Amino acid sequence: MRHLTRRGLLQQAAAAMTVGCGALASPRPARAIPPIGRTRPSHLKLSIAAYSYRQYLTGRPPKIDLFDFVNLAADLALDGVEPTSYYFPPDVTTDYLHRLKVHAFTLGLDISGTAVGNNFCFPPGPRRDAEIAKTRLWIDRAAELDAPVIRIFAGSVPRGATEEQAVGWAIEGIKAVLPHAAQRGIVLALENHGGITGTPEQILKLVKAVDAPNFGVNLDTGNFHGNDQYDQYAQLAPYAFNVQVKTELHRGGSHDTEEADLARVIGILREARYSGYVVLEYEAAADPMKAIPKYIKTLRQLIS
Repeated sequence: MRHLTRRGLLQQAAAAMTVGCGALASPRPARAIPPIGRTRPSHLKLSIAAYSYRQYLTGRPPKIDLFDFVNLAADLALDGVEPTSYYFPPDVTTDYLHRLKVHAFTLGLDISGTAVGNNFCFPPGPRRDAEIAKTRLWIDRAAELDAPVIRIFAGSVPRGATEEQAVGWAIEGIKAVLPHAAQRGIVLALENHGGITGTPEQILKLVKAVDAPNFGVNLDTGNFHGNDQYDQYAQLAPYAFNVQVKTELHRGGSHDTEEADLARVIGILREARYSGYVVLEYEAAADPMKAIPKYIKTLRQLIS
């Protein structure tokens, strides 16, 4: 049986789109790998990451749990929720996952995705085996939640290694878990999160090397630090299976922040024909209970 790659899967779709657009198609630079084969106008939905309420979801005891988080999302009339793995109980069971899924469904919410805090930048050995096992476990949990996508990380170059070695190890780690994700019907979305994924070029190098239809990008608009961030979003948007929107961004190496141009972000997603969830991941200093409703209102107006 031939290995299924995104390049092979999308070759015919890309060719058909080019023929259909004909002379009206605007010229674009050649890409190293075909983007996700979206040919219809962008369709956007709103979700929120549990990380937005991190100061309420942590503590002993926490002020709220994930069921309360789902209630907050329902009060905001959102379309979905992203329950981050960090806030599940340590002894999470399949019964717990099913109860959370049913609770969200009862309130009219999808589980838009979830996340695992993995690191694949380790050579073969016990540490990498543990990261692979953890990622497979959260793939299983995503499947039990009916979450179609799980956000993963690559990692950073460990001491004594080169970036080339770290990239090779990360590719091996991703490829080790992808068949299991495919079997469970889960898409893996690699986040731009510093380390060996700090630039679009670094991210796309990994996407090209893995080349699988259930592997793409989790575009986080708060994790770049250059002066051309909107251009960087535009480079990754065609490969995004999930988008997390921050309300602030950093410029250069500065710790200072400025308000993100959310209208420009949504425009970039529409230009790329991105369809799916726009997940608010709120990180600013103001109390999320007061600030999040304002940003949700703005995003809802922009995507309507």
